[in-house]
Amino acid sequence: MQEMLKRRQDETEVGCSVSLMAWSSSAKENDGGGSGGGGAGDEGTKKRESSEVEGHPYDFHVSGPRNLSSPNWKDLIRSSWRDPNYKRMVIACFIQAVYLLELDRQEKRTEENGLAPKWWKPFKYKVTQTLIDDRDGSIYGAILEWDRYAAFSEFIVVRPSGAPRAVLALRGTILKSPTIRRDLEDDLRFLAWESLKGSVRFTGALAALRSAVDRFGSSNVSVGGHSLGAGFALQVGKALAKEGVFVECHLFNPPSVSLAMSLKSVGEMAVSIWSRVRAALPTRSGEGGLIEKNAEARAVKIQCTEISKWVPHLYVNNSDYICCYYSDPSGPSGPEVARDGGGLVKAGASEGAATTAKLFVMSNGPKKFLEAHGLQQWWSDDMELKLALNHSNLINRQLRSLYAVPVAAAKMR
Repeated sequence: MQEMLKRRQDETEVGCSVSLMAWSSSAKENDGGGSGGGGAGDEGTKKRESSEVEGHPYDFHVSGPRNLSSPNWKDLIRSSWRDPNYKRMVIACFIQAVYLLELDRQEKRTEENGLAPKWWKPFKYKVTQTLIDDRDGSIYGAILEWDRYAAFSEFIVVRPSGAPRAVLALRGTILKSPTIRRDLEDDLRFLAWESLKGSVRFTGALAALRSAVDRFGSSNVSVGGHSLGAGFALQVGKALAKEGVFVECHLFNPPSVSLAMSLKSVGEMAVSIWSRVRAALPTRSGEGGLIEKNAEARAVKIQCTEISKWVPHLYVNNSDYICCYYSDPSGPSGPEVARDGGGLVKAGASEGAATTAKLFVMSNGPKKFLEAHGLQQWWSDDMELKLALNHSNLINRQLRSLYAVPVAAAKMR
């Protein structure tokens, strides 16, 4: 009995010694081998931080796309960027990078140990400008440009066909204390007015987009946003389209709910009724009025033809009540809106109305709201998208101002 107790005591002591040795060894590695190892200690800290980042839920290798290839020399022959699905997934990754740029800033991570760079480096892009809200110092957007030096390392001597020279990526709302106030302020702005033009972020995003277009040309620039960022992307893209400058636009879960939308619907219905009543009344203008109407119709037709090059892409999950109304065919439409049964939306008062939007709806996406509103679903491997077959009056309302030509302008034409 005594012999058995002694054996167990020896085993316990050995086990304790091994544990202490392992802890001591680990401590030495983390502390750089004891006193006088300051540099090695810094290196150990960096390794530990790097390991923590690689295991982070938002790390590219943890939550990023699984089967999305990086550019290589084969893209010179057959560019992946020609595939609409590839382009959609990469731009979604760039928007995720902007979310993480702000989170890295809040958590004081640098470019060396940050989460964000891993979301653009695999595609041979680099951030050349961050858009900062001066009110709270938060990052709400970024300009990403093709990194030719990084591309050279993969023997990519020229930019693949279809790859934009620059992408403006805009994030949505982050519900964390450093940025939540300004984010919600713009959310409420859209909810109340269905417009973001009064925001300093609209001004900053539009200026950044103009600068990129001036440098590279509109055909080499894209803009993308998620949620609130999609609202900004739509409005800055529309602002340039009014000037005859058309940039590729990708909108993920764009906001569709607003109080102003309901008020506009009532107003449009009243205008429509009054227009019918007025048309039934006798008029003294006679031939002159008819000429004026024809002139205005011709002006609208010309403008519609000019704007036909701008086709924003909207990506919607119907389980997300923030964006689902884009795929809802109900609601009044203005007299200038024409219908197209091919899943594309047309607007204009004449036969020359131009295709103005492509609405993609996820057919097998997540059903719970938080996941349905998330960005990650848009680079999922097993996702299925379909071009919406119904007519969207909400898109018509959002884009109608592109086709509105003042009567004075019509007379001048």
